[in-house]
Amino acid sequence: MSEQVLFKNRRVDCRPASLADYRAGGGYEALTKAVRTMTPDEVIKVVMDSGLRGRGGAGFPTGRKWSFVRKDAPHPRYIQCNTDEMEPGTFKDRILVNTDPHLVIEGIVLCGYAVQADHGVFFIRPSYDADARLLERELEVAREAGLLGKNILGSDFSFDIDVHRSAGRYICGESSAQANAIMGKRPNPDKNSHMTDSGLWGLPTVVNNVETLASVPSILRNGVEWFQTLAASPTGDGTKLYSVSGEVAEPGCFELPGGTRLGDIIFGAAGGMLPGAEFKTCLPGGTSTSFVAREHLETPMDFDSMKKAGLSLGTGSVIVFDKNTCLVQATINILAYFARESCGWCTPCREGIPYMKHILERIEAGEAGERDVELLQRVADGMEHAYCGFAPGAAMPVHGLLKHFRDEVREHLDGRGCPFVGEGVAKPGLWTSLDRDETVPDEADSEGRDG
Repeated sequence: MSEQVLFKNRRVDCRPASLADYRAGGGYEALTKAVRTMTPDEVIKVVMDSGLRGRGGAGFPTGRKWSFVRKDAPHPRYIQCNTDEMEPGTFKDRILVNTDPHLVIEGIVLCGYAVQADHGVFFIRPSYDADARLLERELEVAREAGLLGKNILGSDFSFDIDVHRSAGRYICGESSAQANAIMGKRPNPDKNSHMTDSGLWGLPTVVNNVETLASVPSILRNGVEWFQTLAASPTGDGTKLYSVSGEVAEPGCFELPGGTRLGDIIFGAAGGMLPGAEFKTCLPGGTSTSFVAREHLETPMDFDSMKKAGLSLGTGSVIVFDKNTCLVQATINILAYFARESCGWCTPCREGIPYMKHILERIEAGEAGERDVELLQRVADGMEHAYCGFAPGAAMPVHGLLKHFRDEVREHLDGRGCPFVGEGVAKPGLWTSLDRDETVPDEADSEGRDG
């Protein structure tokens, strides 16, 4: 087992770490060091030098994002901690909050100090209410200990955090749409301004994923070189949380060196395939990433290695399929979810996603021809012209299906319908319905609500 940094205080009985538990392992030492001996610029430089990249899917360098907040920017400034986690197959952030809430709190406060913010908003999806209540309780514990609120640890720095429960919808994971949701507006993305200039209420706002912020305390406490030695690949950064679900023996969430090979995650940490199952493909980073070919099992799961292979790391949430799964039906199910979750702001997303689903339904029903497959490819390519990243992400499984499993699509055309029907072994693909929380393994369910 590799060194556990984020899951250092993870317990078999799933009890969240208390403030005493967290401090016993060095908790809040980084915050003490920062507010008493470091300038905000020095904190940003350490995070930038570490190479930490955002864990929400985009992989943007964290320290660089923090540096975008201008020194003369107005106040109040905000930190927006994203725990929306509506990507199907993704549940790492919920487990992290439920495991060690003060690790997350310290990370948010350190980000606040680095950019001299005044307030933090912890944005959490509605089905995570147990975790929202846990965090509210521990925020009060932190305030009573002088770790949050006015003059933190006797310094001149004051910062507090509120918990905002989302009303739901996948689009709220996009940073500007999330800001609109917090302000009580319709959660449409806004690409006309940068969040670090004009975010919440038109003021500077830094948005980071909860796993990203939870990685910061250990970097400041142990140093840049230590953090860089944790990775398994030259382009990896620190440790990474990988969620694994689907046809595997031991689904769950695992902290592994960043850049661990995809095959080692599936056949090592997750225990390999279920008895009688045979690996066919997986979605390596949630449903907005591409199906992979078997050869990609050798690919390190870090941002640069995956990009070099023509793939996306996404959230690092691996969904595994076996040989008896119809990938056409799986893709239909994914697109049904994305079509429902679109904010409807732009034409490619609003019209294109349902159209891709319609073409695939024709293929599945044996009513399509080769021209329909060509049309599906053109529509998927057109998703790149959408207003935000929602539609291109929704098209990724379609791209993977047509690139790596085109023969399976052609079998549907030649046989005038799904070749998996009637064999007694076919699986409908993914889950019965993405409307329900069926994306979370039993282990994750025992530790809180999913994401």
